[in-house]
Amino acid sequence: MSIVVTGATGQLGRLVIDELLTQVPAASVAAVVRDKEKAADLAERGVEPRIADYDRPETLAEAFEAGDRVLLISGSEVGRRVPQHAAVIDAAKAAGVAQLAYTGVLGGPEADFDLAAEHKETERLILDSGLPYTFLRNGWYTENYTANLAAVLAHGAVVANAGEGRIASATRADYAAAAAAVLTGPVEEHRNAVYELSGDVAWSLAEYAAEVARRSGREIAYTHVPAETHLAILTGAGVPRPFAEILVDVDRAVERGALARRTGDLSRLIGRPTTPVADTIAEAIGAARA
Repeated sequence: MSIVVTGATGQLGRLVIDELLTQVPAASVAAVVRDKEKAADLAERGVEPRIADYDRPETLAEAFEAGDRVLLISGSEVGRRVPQHAAVIDAAKAAGVAQLAYTGVLGGPEADFDLAAEHKETERLILDSGLPYTFLRNGWYTENYTANLAAVLAHGAVVANAGEGRIASATRADYAAAAAAVLTGPVEEHRNAVYELSGDVAWSLAEYAAEVARRSGREIAYTHVPAETHLAILTGAGVPRPFAEILVDVDRAVERGALARRTGDLSRLIGRPTTPVADTIAEAIGAARA
């Protein structure tokens, strides 16, 4: 039996592997990856690489074994994820895995924004499969904002159509720690469990801009703009229109409060408070200056 992480060389996957290796022997961890070379460093640490591709279902037949505990990290290709996830679910069922954990989205079936649609369909497929499951419904990553700090600092502005909505974000490392806790804890404790994961504190973009200003020593303002204006700004900056539309729709969801939900599930799973947004901002500003 192994703990198997799909998408293991992605941003979240690598953090999950790092966390697992602090808790279990490397020989008990397997990484499902498309590119063996990208997983060379994981293999050097003792992790077993299993080569498979979400888009080639036949390659998934050897990705899982009976009794494995599997983390299905959602694919990054919006619009293609349902068939990709379905292929993983089918392979996991055929292998007879003991647990299939899935990184969905905060709110699950109640999430009413476009980006949630593929997550909701994936959860339905997992339920229909009859596999023992754990739903890790991740809220927003703080890094979704701090990754864009260079542009914020250059223009002195945070621009969005999110109004005064609040975001209970956490870091990728926080969510990775929760996934590792679920994969290493007693199977019975997490069987068919649903966790709504989000940060301990919900913040607004106005507060975010003020914290960036405080940490950077620059004047940073939050500007709320109509959705149509925000869409024009994003596409004008070179963001592909389909992705820009998703970002604008997420901001509408933020304004409605869809990403402000706080249950405490994340801090309970990881056994500590979630990472404050101010800490992530400070780290990102330090990296930008370096």
